[in-house]
Amino acid sequence: MIPREIDLFEALVPTLLFAFVLAALLLLLLDWVLVRYRLYRYLWYPALFRLALFIVLFSLCGLWIY
Repeated sequence: MIPREIDLFEALVPTLLFAFVLAALLLLLLDWVLVRYRLYRYLWYPALFRLALFIVLFSLCGLWIY
């Protein structure tokens, strides 16, 4: 079973912090791909799409951890 908190430099941090960081890195990678191939021009509101994509990635990382 995965612990709820991890000791990191004598501070307890929740394991979802690592899911947040992983989701942010994945979002940066996917965002770079979408900008590189100019796929954002097909979207109505790119900022809302980025937010929704981050929420999906964070949820998937959280489910993967727990």
